[in-house]
Amino acid sequence: MSTVSNQDLKASLNEREGFQVWWRLLRPHTLTAAFVPVFIGSMLAALEGSLNFGLFSAMLLASILIQAATNMFNEYFDYVRGLDNDQSVGIGGAIVRDGISPGTVKGLAYTFLGLSTLLGIYICASSSWWIALIGIICMLFGYLYTGGPYPIAYTPFGELTAGIFMGTVIIGISYYIQTLTLHAHVIIISIPVAVFIGLILLANNIRDRVGDELNGRKTLAILFGHKGSIRFLTANYTVAYGLTLIFIILGILPLWSILTFISVLKAIASVKGFIAKNQPIEMMPAMKATAQTNTFYGLLLGLSLLLQLYIPLTL
Repeated sequence: MSTVSNQDLKASLNEREGFQVWWRLLRPHTLTAAFVPVFIGSMLAALEGSLNFGLFSAMLLASILIQAATNMFNEYFDYVRGLDNDQSVGIGGAIVRDGISPGTVKGLAYTFLGLSTLLGIYICASSSWWIALIGIICMLFGYLYTGGPYPIAYTPFGELTAGIFMGTVIIGISYYIQTLTLHAHVIIISIPVAVFIGLILLANNIRDRVGDELNGRKTLAILFGHKGSIRFLTANYTVAYGLTLIFIILGILPLWSILTFISVLKAIASVKGFIAKNQPIEMMPAMKATAQTNTFYGLLLGLSLLLQLYIPLTL
């Protein structure tokens, strides 16, 4: 197998030195998976006339910190288990290509969890202490995603876990701390968002499928194969957008939510970007498009709820 120098690989990935090293360690394109659910849950609460900007800001920052910590644990444990090396093509690389010590990465992850805990105390004191239990569970699963003796990321349940906790649970918490209630329509609306967040992980696993299989992982991408994974990706996009349309027709979502279908363009780019691609670096644009699908859908959905608040539209 041919290899390239560390510097040549960094150049091909457009990786820069200095501050950019620490920025990449956060894996910023994944952080929208933390912003989107908080935004949507808060806008659903705003529709009912209940929105506290202090709680919204604290919840948003706490979610981003937990996501960043999860990314750092991923970076650390993939290195420790030998999945990452200086030839790995991925969104990480702080340890194997940029020279940040593993201990520093792990320490930053724990620091971010500590900061999110402080924010959680404020959130609980302002809403309900039941949130503390849910927050602890979320942080635990963030660690167990790649940590512990049986990492979730190495199983077929990574996408499902990410979708539930980063999608449905965060939307539910964001709504609950504002209203102190939780209604079925909030959980229902969270389903497409959970799907899109899960697909970000699926895209990552499609890219890493060959290397992951050699290292003993059993992800959905490995079980389905490259072509099967693309079909699964397409089917999930179809389900998510189909549910969105049904929710609009049934009045669960406002007519403004038709705006979310603008993001279909990114979903198409995501699917096309994986077709007939064999090398991980060739799939990077498809991964980016998958993350952008979630970002655009989530922002447009939240915007549609905000528009409904000020300019109501009904079928």
